[in-house]
Amino acid sequence: MDYQTIRLSIDQETAVLTLCRPEVMNALSTQMRAEILHAVKSAEKEARVLAMTGQGRAFCSGQDLGDGVSVDEIDMGRTLREEYEPMLRAIYDCPVPVISAVNGAAAGAGANLALAADVVIAAQSAAFLQAFARIGLIPDAGGTYWLPRLVGFARAMGQSLFAEKLSADDAAAQGLIWASIPDDKFDAEWRARAAQIANGPTLAYGAMKRALRASLVNDLDTQLDLEARLQGEVGKTRDFREGVMAFLEKRPARFEGR
Repeated sequence: MDYQTIRLSIDQETAVLTLCRPEVMNALSTQMRAEILHAVKSAEKEARVLAMTGQGRAFCSGQDLGDGVSVDEIDMGRTLREEYEPMLRAIYDCPVPVISAVNGAAAGAGANLALAADVVIAAQSAAFLQAFARIGLIPDAGGTYWLPRLVGFARAMGQSLFAEKLSADDAAAQGLIWASIPDDKFDAEWRARAAQIANGPTLAYGAMKRALRASLVNDLDTQLDLEARLQGEVGKTRDFREGVMAFLEKRPARFEGR
């Protein structure tokens, strides 16, 4: 696919998806959502980790309100069901780990696009904003799902009602994201983390995602049964055997993702 609004690069089994509309702070247009969906589906077949980041001073400013449709013509329900949902499901269901490398402002649907990833690493100067109340909407693009699970009900309501910027440091302190990194070290840090995952036990990572997400709805007995089943599966992989041998031989493991 000839991408016009994003860039996808794959090197050493690390895929990097960059949002490339810096003139509008990487706002999400219909075309960009379709291209992100296509890129995620492509990357999961060729890479062992996917990182998403933004070009310019923003990660993503959310829905492009100037995307060629007047306010009276916008059908938000249709847009969410037909354009956002497939894109977000592709990210959330991606069989390889997904990192959001939030280089700048992440607002509205842009904030929740970032939160759809498995791990969020932000530059210290970045900020997160559930801006929906400012234009008379509710958090969408998965926001009402991610927020209470990450920060609890009280903070989720506060972020939604007050629509105030949350610094990267505060986002990390609240558990919304994994880490806030000084700007001068940000690029090197997220790329190192992506490389670490790309060289890790890919099938075990996929099983981790399934188990941790299931724990949010399972009772203890169901979760213990799931753990046993998934551990039985990854315990038969070449990577498990390699990990054990590397431990016994006191050397770094050389995982193949198989």
